[in-house]
Amino acid sequence: MSHPITTKNYKKLVLQIGMHGASFCCIDTLGNSISHTHSMGFSKFQPVEEELWKLFTTHPELKMEYDEVLVLHDNCFNTFVPDALFDENFLGSYLQYNTKVFETDIFAFDALPNYELSNVYVPLMNINNYLLDRFGSFDYKNANSILVAKLLDASKNVDEKQVYVHVQETHFEIVVARNQRLLLYNAFEYATPEDFLYYLLFTMEQLLLNPETVKVFLLGKTDEQHDCFMLAYKYIRYVSIYQPAALQDKFGITQQDALQHFILYNA
Repeated sequence: MSHPITTKNYKKLVLQIGMHGASFCCIDTLGNSISHTHSMGFSKFQPVEEELWKLFTTHPELKMEYDEVLVLHDNCFNTFVPDALFDENFLGSYLQYNTKVFETDIFAFDALPNYELSNVYVPLMNINNYLLDRFGSFDYKNANSILVAKLLDASKNVDEKQVYVHVQETHFEIVVARNQRLLLYNAFEYATPEDFLYYLLFTMEQLLLNPETVKVFLLGKTDEQHDCFMLAYKYIRYVSIYQPAALQDKFGITQQDALQHFILYNA
């Protein structure tokens, strides 16, 4: 979405949408500030299109004019593929082993050229079609492309394996990195803190990561009072809350906001 310089209003909309809810922020690209941020949960008993209608009805900010609209598909129907093994003519074949794919599915990919990776994913076309009627045109990515790229950035010059856990209300993503190399990405659904701990420790065990020595960082919808953090603290010696200092400095926001909206604000 491009405009002549005379009509630019220096505003960007980032809209992150999953089956459980949506978040969005409005960014002043000239002043490098965030003017609005909102989150809304979706009912699992209603079609996502109806929940999106409620979102647009409730928040007039979504109807404003923007130079750029970026939609982030927040789902785990994705996998990261090294460029040496990547062929964009066979996108579905990369997903068939870790998610259910259908002949009618549309596949897309986000290139991460700095890391010689591509993230292959399934964008939810009912969401895209609804938003096309609203915005006319927009760019879209998989939310995990942003997450992995920024955490690989954070691992620069750290020559030891580090575990990053992005906590959401019903699921979480694990990223294991070593000096900007992606060693593992996976996602798990959980219902209790015990579920969370089981999947985390199981993943570490499979990678031969010692809970007594490896550093584990939690981010997302979490803090040191979160049940998942407190349980992990009992079993993992070096677990801590991630420090998103660069993001806080960029937008002048609190640590809590930077952690909760880490993907949204980094998009």
